[in-house]
Amino acid sequence: MAASELYTKFARVWIPDPEEVWKSAELLKDYKPGDKVLLLHLEEGKDLEYRLDPKTKELPHLRNPDILVGENDLTALSYLHEPAVLHNLRVRFIDSKLIYTYCGIVLVAINPYEQLPIYGEDIINAYSGQNMGDMDPHIFAVAEEAYKQMARDERNQSIIVSGESGAGKTVSAKYAMRYFATVSGSASEANVEEKVLASNPIMESIGNAKTTRNDNSSRFGKYIEIGFDKRYRIIGANMRTYLLEKSRVVFQAEEERNYHIFYQLCASAKLPEFKMLRLGNANHFHYTKQGGSPVIEGVDDAKEMAHTRQACTLLGISESYQMGIFRILAGILHLGNVGFTSRDSDSCTIPPKHEPLSIFCDLMGVDYEEMCHWLCHRKLATATETYIKPISKLQATNARDALSKHIYAKLFNWIVDHVNQALHSAVKQHSFIGVLDIYGFETFEINSFEQFCINYANEKLQQQFNMHVFKLEQEEYMKEQIPWTLIDFYDNQPCINLIESKLGILDLLDEECRMPKGTDDTWAQKLYNTHLNKCALFEKPRLSNKAFIIQHFADKVEYQCEGFLEKNKDTVFEEQIKVLKSSKFKMLPELFQDDEKAISPTSATSSGRTPLTRLSAKPTKGRPGQTAKEHKKTVGHQFRNSLHLLMETLNATTPHYVRCIKPNDFKFPFTFDEKRAVQQLRACGVLETIRISAAGFPSRWTYQEFFSRYRVLMKQKDVLSDRKQTCKNVLEKLILDKDKYQFGKTKIFFRAGQVAYLEKLRADKLRAACIRIQKTIRGWLLRKKYLRMRKAAITVQRYVRGYQARCYTKFLRRTKAATIIQKYWRMYVVRRKYKITRAATIVLQSYLRGYLARNRYRKILREHKAVIIQKWVRGWLARTCYKKTMHAIIYLQCCFRRMMAKRELKKLKIEARSVERYKKLHIGMENKIMQLQRKVDEQNKDYKCLMEKLTNLEGIYNSETEKLRSDLERLQLSEEEAKIATGRVLSLQEEIAKLRKDLEQTRSEKKSIEERADKYKQETEQLVSVLKEENTLLKQEKEALNHLIVEQAKEMTETMEKKLVEETKQLELDLNDERLRYQNLLNEFSRLEERYDDLKEEMTLMVSVPKPGHKRTDSTHSSNESEYTFSSEIAETEDIPLRTEEPSEKKVPLDMSLFLKLQKRVTELEQEKQMMQDELDRKEEQVLRSKAKEEERPQIRGAELEYESLKRQELESENKKLKNELNELRKALSEKSAPEVTAPGAPAYRVLMEQLTSVSEELDVRKEEVLILRSQLVSQKEAIQPKNTMTDSTILLEDVQKMKDKGEIAQAYIGLKETNRSSAMDFHELNEDGELWLVYEGLKQANRLLESQLQSQKRSHENEAEALRGEIQSLKEENNRQQQLLAQNLQLPPEARIEASLQHEITRLTNENLDLMEQLEKQDKTVRKLKKQLKVFAKKIGELEVGQTESISPGQIIDEPIRPVNIPRKEKDFQGMLEYKKEDEQKLVKNLILELKPRGVAVNLIPGLPAYILFMCVRHADYLNDDQKVRSLLTSTINSIKKVLKKRGDDFETVSFWLSNTCRFLHCLKQYSGEEGFMKHNTSRQNEHCLTNFDLAEYRQVLSDLAIQIYQQLVRVLENILQPMIVSGMLEHETIQGVSGVKPTGLRKRTSSIADEGTYTLDSILRQLNSFHSVMCQHGMDPELIKQVVKQMFYIVGAITLNNLLLRKDMCSWSKGMQIRYNVSQLEEWLRDKNLMNSGAKETLEPLIQAAQLLQVKKKTDDDAEAICSMCNALTTAQIVKVLNLYTPVNEFEERVSVSFIRTIQMRLRDRKDSPQLLMDAKHIFPVTFPFNPSSLALETIQIPASLGLGFISRV
Repeated sequence: MAASELYTKFARVWIPDPEEVWKSAELLKDYKPGDKVLLLHLEEGKDLEYRLDPKTKELPHLRNPDILVGENDLTALSYLHEPAVLHNLRVRFIDSKLIYTYCGIVLVAINPYEQLPIYGEDIINAYSGQNMGDMDPHIFAVAEEAYKQMARDERNQSIIVSGESGAGKTVSAKYAMRYFATVSGSASEANVEEKVLASNPIMESIGNAKTTRNDNSSRFGKYIEIGFDKRYRIIGANMRTYLLEKSRVVFQAEEERNYHIFYQLCASAKLPEFKMLRLGNANHFHYTKQGGSPVIEGVDDAKEMAHTRQACTLLGISESYQMGIFRILAGILHLGNVGFTSRDSDSCTIPPKHEPLSIFCDLMGVDYEEMCHWLCHRKLATATETYIKPISKLQATNARDALSKHIYAKLFNWIVDHVNQALHSAVKQHSFIGVLDIYGFETFEINSFEQFCINYANEKLQQQFNMHVFKLEQEEYMKEQIPWTLIDFYDNQPCINLIESKLGILDLLDEECRMPKGTDDTWAQKLYNTHLNKCALFEKPRLSNKAFIIQHFADKVEYQCEGFLEKNKDTVFEEQIKVLKSSKFKMLPELFQDDEKAISPTSATSSGRTPLTRLSAKPTKGRPGQTAKEHKKTVGHQFRNSLHLLMETLNATTPHYVRCIKPNDFKFPFTFDEKRAVQQLRACGVLETIRISAAGFPSRWTYQEFFSRYRVLMKQKDVLSDRKQTCKNVLEKLILDKDKYQFGKTKIFFRAGQVAYLEKLRADKLRAACIRIQKTIRGWLLRKKYLRMRKAAITVQRYVRGYQARCYTKFLRRTKAATIIQKYWRMYVVRRKYKITRAATIVLQSYLRGYLARNRYRKILREHKAVIIQKWVRGWLARTCYKKTMHAIIYLQCCFRRMMAKRELKKLKIEARSVERYKKLHIGMENKIMQLQRKVDEQNKDYKCLMEKLTNLEGIYNSETEKLRSDLERLQLSEEEAKIATGRVLSLQEEIAKLRKDLEQTRSEKKSIEERADKYKQETEQLVSVLKEENTLLKQEKEALNHLIVEQAKEMTETMEKKLVEETKQLELDLNDERLRYQNLLNEFSRLEERYDDLKEEMTLMVSVPKPGHKRTDSTHSSNESEYTFSSEIAETEDIPLRTEEPSEKKVPLDMSLFLKLQKRVTELEQEKQMMQDELDRKEEQVLRSKAKEEERPQIRGAELEYESLKRQELESENKKLKNELNELRKALSEKSAPEVTAPGAPAYRVLMEQLTSVSEELDVRKEEVLILRSQLVSQKEAIQPKNTMTDSTILLEDVQKMKDKGEIAQAYIGLKETNRSSAMDFHELNEDGELWLVYEGLKQANRLLESQLQSQKRSHENEAEALRGEIQSLKEENNRQQQLLAQNLQLPPEARIEASLQHEITRLTNENLDLMEQLEKQDKTVRKLKKQLKVFAKKIGELEVGQTESISPGQIIDEPIRPVNIPRKEKDFQGMLEYKKEDEQKLVKNLILELKPRGVAVNLIPGLPAYILFMCVRHADYLNDDQKVRSLLTSTINSIKKVLKKRGDDFETVSFWLSNTCRFLHCLKQYSGEEGFMKHNTSRQNEHCLTNFDLAEYRQVLSDLAIQIYQQLVRVLENILQPMIVSGMLEHETIQGVSGVKPTGLRKRTSSIADEGTYTLDSILRQLNSFHSVMCQHGMDPELIKQVVKQMFYIVGAITLNNLLLRKDMCSWSKGMQIRYNVSQLEEWLRDKNLMNSGAKETLEPLIQAAQLLQVKKKTDDDAEAICSMCNALTTAQIVKVLNLYTPVNEFEERVSVSFIRTIQMRLRDRKDSPQLLMDAKHIFPVTFPFNPSSLALETIQIPASLGLGFISRV
């Protein structure tokens, strides 16, 4: 088909646009050959006449169908051209927020200028092991492809990351290296991958800077080789750098910065270690303030400095070297501040004592005067002599800047060398992956030497890229046997020749640099003369003689010649360098020690590393000009050499290309500038790749894909069994031009545009089919609608007529009922009215008659009281008149007497005034005085008498006064009563008047009341009716309120139930979290344990190498035994719920107080155990020494046999008494077994303990005496051979091992030591009859008994005192804590005080509860221990009694030695125990565990048989009371299971078998433990089989942990088996054939890195699930455990499927959602068949189900958004948005999800609190539980098959 035929009406095309580069338009009419104008309709609504070029007559580019827009691979597009590429990138970047896109072999990465959550470790794990085309484009996919090809092809790889500044090259390279570090890991424990990543911050600080385009722009190129060993693990790395931009050290443009390290130093200047550098703000230094932008927004330079120093430390750069680096950098800053002053035009000076220069010299350790001199002068050497010439100020400034650049470059190279040394590995490198982070093509307004070198490097890389693409295309055609035609592509070799060939630009530049008077102008003229008009790629600007233009592959670039020579020479004065080499600062000469060899950092050795050696600063001997010439290699020459070396390296590797694109120049997130993007696409070679692909056959389909996609274009007769022939036949009919396609071996190749034509035919066919289907469906719907409406009308008529009839009948009934109601109501109203009138009349009569009677009574009463009042008033008036008359008379008498006295006084006054009177008066004065004196005395006497009389009178007066006062009060009371009576009279009179008025008013009111009565009746009737209505309303309201109350009660109940359910769920979640945390810790512990075992084996091998003849036994048994066993003393004394072997750093969530108490207790018990062990060893040594002495001692005389026999009889009788007492105590203990009686504080308990202690002590003493007597009797019996008086050491050791208490052991050894000492005496020294010896022995025994009792009392007293001291200390602490709490509470407000006190009280009660629980557990353990001791003592006493009765039986001689007698027992039934010998334990473990084949046991024998056998062996060891045997068997069992799982841990059957048996063994230990909680389901016979002597709770915990480890290993095995099947079976395979349409695929999908190994289907997964389930059922695994395994399997399936769905755009379609839902339904059907629907497995698939539903629901309106938000509650917001962004229509009838709809979803979900993580954790393992599952199998019925090889064990 001709391309012009596609330009039909409504076809969409691309036309050029100056603003948008390319603009979309639609044809308004068909194009016909010869038309010069196309009528177009633009998207903004305008019409346009587009004129075709008359010369070329090229039609505009056709636009791809919408179905192909947004493809992962640009090569999958039907039309491959620039607008299609640009549009596809823009849609993916702006609409879908996807920054990566494939373009054939190139990964295009667009910088989002925003942090995206697509680089986490979960994403790395998702891409690991995947094919490159299977997942969405990503930098991790490129890294995985390189890693995989390195391992598969045994060929080194390279990842070439290029792009302009700010495009994200450094970040992409960093993520690629991080991927390698995460996936491969390191081969050693040195964390090489961390060092590789740590090199990034160092290199960024010294090599990156802020530019106008990028805040973190790399100003150098680097190539990092990451080395791998044969197992493809990272072993080291090496870095090569290219063309550091040294000019930035001394100059920065506006809004740019110097290298980051300078600003980091200035930001950290205040640190104490940096004070010697004398730094300050960055604006104080000339080299850091020129750009005017010292701060980058969002970057803290001080923190970055800390990161840089931390990375240096990690890479092994010591603190001294770091400070040396900082000194040099600070010196460069101070050197930049050195200023010069001009003397004249040719000379300059530095001011004296110039501070910046002095600081520089101090830091560098050089002489100030010397440096000052050579900064202002230079040395000129001629053939005969040397001159020192001053230089001008400009030359001095340039020399200073050149020195600064030279120092920084040397320091940069030194740091790179040290980084390479740190990353170097001693292990031989097998292969490597190189990551090239190099500058892209650059063109600015002013382009200089740096841009020239950069573009030169890009020309070389573009040539290599073009050759590689061409080679791949050629290989593809040859592989498919397609006729190969030469494709014309752009070859930039002429441009490269122009630059690097002989007499090229670089050659002429070096030649001009060697000329004495060479300048930029002369060099430009040479260029013009050599290349102008001779080379088409070289041009001269019209308006400049100092510039030239080169036509590069990307664009024309104009270079300014100014500065080329200076930058190429990179001149530094040799005298200045010599001054620096003579520095006292040791590090500085190291930087310049390679000057003699002239080794550039870029021109490195073949390994890429410059060797770092310490050379002396002195020049080497030789020809004087030789080193100078070698030293003067130009920068261009060095760069050309390093570039050639780089190209050789890249050509020797398989390249992978990453092209970074900068979307805009303003660093706006997700903003796409089409102009800038097109420039970079042209520059980076992406469009060239497209052009090469489009020149041939760009579209390629496999035959199966073509058949599946275009099956709709075929008729049934065209479909053959041979798919290839079918496709050929169809294509010949559809496309007549055979040149438009080619048939390969496995694929069909199409020319550009042919796939679009086929898509058009397919769409037309589907559209016609859809129209036909719509026509049929619409007719059927309308017919159904009509029939439904007719039926509905008939039904409505019927119901209406019936309703009318019912209404008429209801009316008649209501009329009749109303008549009856009216009759009765009228009768009721009249009768009620009569009754009300009669009752009102009677009430009025009664009130009136009572009123009249009361009035008459009041009148009589008033008259009587008025008479009394008159009597009292008249008396009072008469008395008042009398009092007034008497008062007037007395007043008149007083007035008259006063008048007479006044007259007499006048007369006396006149007489007194006369002299004669005075004379008369004085005559006889003395006599008068004497007389007066006598009168005075008499008067005094009289006065005394009068005073006595007055006193008596006063008493009488007082009494009379009291009487009068009482009379007066009485009178006053009577007066008040009279007043009251008067007031009453007046009030009564007023009341009478009022009553009269009231009577009149009552008469008038009576009439009004009668009038109102009628009104009241009427109102009452109305009120009654109103009240009735209100009553009905109130009843209704009451019913409504009752209904509301009921509803509220229901709601409250439901709310409370919901809250309860939520709280229960939360508690379950917390419990699961705790279980998960514990099991994760257990998993980590098992991993560390395996690591420990591996290291131990390695150490064993290493130790065994130098000593081949020495063989060591396996130490794992003892180590594991010590790890998993506990001493019997610890097991009996303390019940420890957790294993003490857990590492201390594992933070198990428990109460810290309980944990510390347990930890302290365990420590004490371990110390006590160690002490007892030491004491036991010491006693054994003493026994052995005493035994040796006993053998040397002569035979003793035995003359006291009679006395000893009597004493033995006495001891036997006392033993009988002790036995009786012990039986009574045991009986009392069994009768009084209540907790309150046997509690440690109870009286019975104390009595029991005291008696038991005394009995045990007495028993020890008696036992020692019996042993002594037995030994003496035996020694006396054997007269010839001397025997020892003490028992054999082996027997003694057995007895010691049977003793449980440390007091027992100590007492026994003391007694034996005393016995040995006493027996060693010489009895001949005593008297003849031995009485003294007997007395001495008796006293000694008594003393020993008293001493032991005293010691025990002393110990108990010390223990009590210690306990009391501890209690006092705890009380003091509690008191202090209470005081502090009280002081704190007093400062709080009342509410907070109450809350704090409650909190404290809760805490205290919790601690007390824990203490009480701990004490209770100790008491229970103590009771069990005492019971066991009683049994042991009873057994021992019984044995002694038997021996004694045998010894005193009649007919036996007294002096015969005592021997134990075996009593024959009757045969009993089988007790469910298996007996084996101690030495057969290893054979038992070997046959039953290590060499057992699970398949044979599972098929032929009962499930869990090994667990039953092991438990029956444990039962027998428990029956024998042999704790060592129990401990050894359990330890060997656990270790052997671990060995089996370590050896065959990848076999599902083995792991499942031992998980089942471990759980059954654990259940048996619980079922037969004797605990009531586990004995509920036992039979009486099973209860008899319970363990009797040992509590194995600690071993149950160990077995539970082992079962958890086995379960986790089982899950890992399941995951490894299922993982390859899941993606293929759940996503890729089409379970429903024909639903999923196959879209065109790009190059990546076809060039898979792994060959096809066969696809898995859903049936494969179901078959594997059936296999797992049947194996677990055959092994007898618990049903609950099977449910947990199935739940975990389904979670793995759902998580892996969803994760791949979220990372694969081609899988997010409507049809794929249907496939997923069908697959999930099949899994649910499998669960139903296996009766596992209640296992929780279906719930784990909920996220996958919701994702499939999300792919199928409508995604347009706000209602759809609301439905999606409510439906997808198991998906996170990130996952929902990701699925919507990835949604891709497979057919044209589907629509894409709009950006506005996605934003609506985000707005609705912004309040949802969920994890920001995108992917599910596929490695997550649910916490496992092992519910108790008792066995109904009787132990005595179990038969041991001969096939197990266990003939050495026997039933008991």
